[in-house]
Amino acid sequence: MTSIPLFILACVLLIILPGPDTAIVTKNTITGGRKAGMQSMLGTCAGLGIHTVACVAGLSALIVQSAFAFTVLKYIGAIYLCYLGIRTWMNMRAKKETAAELEMAAKGNSAFKQAFFTNITNPKVAVFFLTFLPQFLAPDAQPFWAFLAMGIIYAVLTFIWFIFYVLLLDSIRTFMNKPATQAAMEAITGAVLVGFGIKLAFEKT
Repeated sequence: MTSIPLFILACVLLIILPGPDTAIVTKNTITGGRKAGMQSMLGTCAGLGIHTVACVAGLSALIVQSAFAFTVLKYIGAIYLCYLGIRTWMNMRAKKETAAELEMAAKGNSAFKQAFFTNITNPKVAVFFLTFLPQFLAPDAQPFWAFLAMGIIYAVLTFIWFIFYVLLLDSIRTFMNKPATQAAMEAITGAVLVGFGIKLAFEKT
């Protein structure tokens, strides 16, 4: 793996972006308390684990067989990061889509099941792994183990983030809901993601 600090920074920025997983954890924490929030966090991480194993296995085989595929995925990944940054700036529409996805996904009879199926049925998670992980593959690394390590790091960071998010949700809810706070966070995160995507696009393989 190359540039571990940059990989961790990118993961953190992407993990804290609002999406279906955050929406289901927020909903269950508010309605069911800390226990429901923790169950939702475990459900999300369980789904993420399945996505990780499935994606890294197929991706490692593809990269081993085709240098061209690696180059294509690199540029797709750069474009995808820029897309996420731009979409962060256009967050009003994203919030509407998140609400719709949450409504469709919450079919389980427990907080764990709701979060698990929200994550596992979201194709955007698979697309993320297929386009994001190759950006940090060292030239001499074994793809399978490198991608698996990156997937585990991402899952652990997600786990840590949601623990703090659930525990602190009640105390920061009022502050985070202020329009000025939301606008500042979205502007900064969007700019970082777009800049990171542009950097990747012009980086030599």
